[in-house]
Formats: sequence, C-alpha cells, structure tokens
Amino acid sequence: MTLVHPEAPIPGGAQRALTLVESARLLGSYRWIEWRLFEVVGEWVANEVDPGARLLFDVQSRHHSWHSQLWSDRLPEVEGVVDPESVTAPSGPEIEELMASLSGQTDGDGGSGTGGTLVRLVGLARVVLPRLVCGYLRHLSAAVPVSDDPVIRALRLALRDETEDWQATELMVQSLLRRPHDVAVVTDHQQRLEALVAGSGPGLVAWPGELLD
Repeated sequence: MTLVHPEAPIPGGAQRALTLVESARLLGSYRWIEWRLFEVVGEWVANEVDPGARLLFDVQSRHHSWHSQLWSDRLPEVEGVVDPESVTAPSGPEIEELMASLSGQTDGDGGSGTGGTLVRLVGLARVVLPRLVCGYLRHLSAAVPVSDDPVIRALRLALRDETEDWQATELMVQSLLRRPHDVAVVTDHQQRLEALVAGSGPGLVAWPGELLD
C-alpha cells in the first residue's frame, strides 16, 4: 500500500482560505465522525470473537476518542457566530447512513465469526480509514501555517494514528481472506459502503463550498 507523507502537497487541493464558519463546520464534522467511530468500534470490542481484531478495535476506538477531543479543543467559539455544539454534526445524511451501516454489521453468513470480523475490518481498512486519511491530507495541503498552526498540528497527530491504523487493519484483512466466498462478501460490503459516500469527494467530509456533479 502506497501512502502519501503527511507533509507532501496534495495535487488539486483547495487553495482559498476558509471562513471562520466554514472552518468551524469542517472541524465540527471531524469531531462528530471521530466520536461516532469511537462509539461504533468500541461497541465491537464487546462481541468480537477474534482476539487480534478485538485488540485492534480497542486501540483504534481510543484513538478516535482522542482525535475527537483534538477537534473539540480546536473548534472556534465566537458568541453569536459559532456554537461548537451546533457545528458538531454529520456533514450530510450519507455519513449518518455510513456509520449506521458500520454499527449494524454482523457476520456475512448471518452469524458471529470470521465473516463478521472481516466485514468490520474491511469497512475500516478500505472505506473509512483511507477516506479519513485522504480528507485530512487534503485539509493539511490547504492549511495556512500562520493562521492554522493549531489545526495543522492536530491534523498531523491524527494522520499518524489513522495511517498506522489503516495499515494494521488492512494487514489483518489480508490475513483473514482465505476463501473465494470471503472475497465476495467483503467486496460486496465495501462497494455498498463506498456507494454511500462516493458523492462527497475526497475524504468523509465534502470541502466547504465544493459542489460535485
């Protein structure tokens, strides 16, 4: 898997500076997504049958909790202009549907076992984590060091965790893909999840002011 270094420029990244309200909404959406991932992945820990996956989910859920706090600490708060709680929200119904689909997944064969572990892992490794990484990288490429330094530091911290988690999760996916049936199940699951957010552009949050066809 080839990953882009967090310091590298991203071709086509947005160049204009964000307004205060746009920045608040973007960071609020990050905060919401990371908190929902903490909840969803943390719930998996209680009923995951694979010890390796259970440990991975536990570590990642704590990462998401911390990232949510990072974004909470960096939300601008301007009385009468920005309310941190009101901007902590999904960027669209498709993101809510994605999280609902993740939280409701069970075994691809209808029970608990490797199929359930695989669909959970694939949802993270091939949809959620790569999109989080790409979205954060895009934001990093557009950030202005003089005015956005606290956000830049948070992006780099989050990117380090998300990239390492992505690699670890993909490694576990590949170690569990043993049968043609497994491939079919996880490919179908990946396609269904990706279809929910395909219209958002890079990342899980559409860039402010960007309209996609």
